[in-house]
Amino acid sequence: MPKKFVGENSKAAAAKARKSAVKDQQDTKRQQQIEDELWKEDDKHILKKQQKKDEQARKKQELLDKKAQSKALLEEELIKEPVTHIEKPLEENINRIQVEGDEARSVEEAIAVLSVKDPDVDRHPEKRLKAAYTAFEEVNMPRIKSENPTLRLSQLKQILRKDWMKSPENPLNHRFSS
Repeated sequence: MPKKFVGENSKAAAAKARKSAVKDQQDTKRQQQIEDELWKEDDKHILKKQQKKDEQARKKQELLDKKAQSKALLEEELIKEPVTHIEKPLEENINRIQVEGDEARSVEEAIAVLSVKDPDVDRHPEKRLKAAYTAFEEVNMPRIKSENPTLRLSQLKQILRKDWMKSPENPLNHRFSS
């Protein structure tokens, strides 16, 4: 009589293992589908929001792609552009310009043309100072009195003196203005 078989049939065990692996895989897939169905959004508003969000992301990506493409085209054009030896524009030759007015052919003539004849500068403006101040006082004292009716005469004269120091009518200010 043959020996009794004590262990498991190896081929049958391998087949059982394969069947159980396939079954486990199908169960996990089924569980995943059920879970996905539970989490799936059916609300119209949420779906619209999601669709809008996806559309914005797509448009943003298209914009970035267009920018990258235009930048690449610009770089390509810059590479194709011929390099010139002139980097800054040519300036007009000032030796060929026709000058209106006086011309000079020698140094003496040039000095005579270029020298500016200033009107006689007032060497002593302080000689006219008193007369100019009294005229300024006659014109501006009524205005200052109307602006400050409560002040005393000495205070009014102080304000007038400050205005006089800044005034263009002051002959001492003419020296600095020209």
